Amino acid sequence: MSTADRADTVVHLVRHGEVHNPEGILYGRRDGYHLSALGQRMADRVAERLGEHDIVHVRSSPLERARETAAPLAEVREVEVEIDDRVIESLNTFEGLRFAGRDNALKDPRTWRHLWNPFRPSWGEPYREIAARMFAAIRDARDAARGHEAVIVSHQLPIWTARLAAEKRSYLHNPRSRQCTLCSVTSFHFTGDELTLLSYHEPAGDLIPAGDRSAPFSAGDAPEEKKP
Repeated sequence: MSTADRADTVVHLVRHGEVHNPEGILYGRRDGYHLSALGQRMADRVAERLGEHDIVHVRSSPLERARETAAPLAEVREVEVEIDDRVIESLNTFEGLRFAGRDNALKDPRTWRHLWNPFRPSWGEPYREIAARMFAAIRDARDAARGHEAVIVSHQLPIWTARLAAEKRSYLHNPRSRQCTLCSVTSFHFTGDELTLLSYHEPAGDLIPAGDRSAPFSAGDAPEEKKP
């Protein structure tokens, strides 16, 4: 086996920054949802922190919030952003509805018929399909950056689902337990084609408003590393 075949490569999965969404809509794959001013600061922080890495390849979900998060890093690294439909947000039956306050869609009995199977899940794109498309994109990014590092800017559920699959954990989970905060970085470390390590850190963790975190980890936490 050649040295190139055993090269160490890292693929970083970056969640997009905060979105301007004053109405609290589950925006899903809808167009027109851009980063907020804070979200842009988060994207700039990612560019600052990851810009020092040996990143030679950047790809992004086609949605505005992801492309806007990828742009500062791509500029720093002087690479083009490749748009990849496979890392788009997951499909969700509840897209366009609100889940806060008096308009919470889950209080409407008409929505309950979609909640019968949390294992699939019955309200959206099957977890297995999300994991399959994410891993196809991860492998392509790995191959494009052999011996270096790549970045994929995606969304919380696709990133978390890919991590659950890599760690051979159940897809059934409480969304509040996802370790995937805004502009967090979930890194897949490869030796050759073999996934050897997963790591996680939050370069923009100190910018996340209190109460908006998806998991109880502070910005000062050391990256968590797990062998798949």
